[in-house]
Amino acid sequence: MDPEAFRSKMSGLAFGNVMAAAARDYQKELLAQEKAQTSANANQEVDLDDLMDDPELEKLHADRIAALKKEVEKREALKRQGHGEYREISEGDFLGEVTGSEKVICHFYHKEFYRCKIMDKHMKSLAPRHVDTKFIKLDAENAPFFVAKLGIKTLPCVILFRKGIAGDRLVGFQDLGGKDDFPTKTLENFLIKKGIIDERKNDEDDDDEEDNNCGRTVRSSVNYGSDSD
Repeated sequence: MDPEAFRSKMSGLAFGNVMAAAARDYQKELLAQEKAQTSANANQEVDLDDLMDDPELEKLHADRIAALKKEVEKREALKRQGHGEYREISEGDFLGEVTGSEKVICHFYHKEFYRCKIMDKHMKSLAPRHVDTKFIKLDAENAPFFVAKLGIKTLPCVILFRKGIAGDRLVGFQDLGGKDDFPTKTLENFLIKKGIIDERKNDEDDDDEEDNNCGRTVRSSVNYGSDSD
């Protein structure tokens, strides 16, 4: 097939078909690995043709592909609801945002408070890692009704919502060591402990040094007296 025609054909495939085609490309390798592990103790040779005809392995692989497609579709649906990124919302959008997802983290902030800027940095880093949870922020000055309703007195204030109901909250940095240069991992662990995000299998701590540098930079650019613990 002509290369241009091939690329045109591929670009027209539906998402599910693309996933299925990609899965078939590595199917033989997966089946061979599974069969090799099963028969290693018996010192048996792996026959690829036999593997491809094994109904149990075929079903196992089909189940894996179906689960993968379902997970991808779920993530895409969540992203359409505003998950996967750290977004600013207005007071008018607040109720719809916190009731529209099962788990929501909302940062009430003040644009002049340096600790709110530090919190922004960490929240922005965590949002794409934990797509199951929605990360949003709301300017406290522009949301007096909900600030009063939720009893917010100190900023930054991060409130955790489950099915639209406010539960745990993080006020200032008192539960993060009380210092400005805490790593993102410290906040992540706090949120995992509270059950609002899930622990990831593969931790990424490369941003810790950058987080510390960010804390020092923000601290030098915003007046400390604007905020309180």
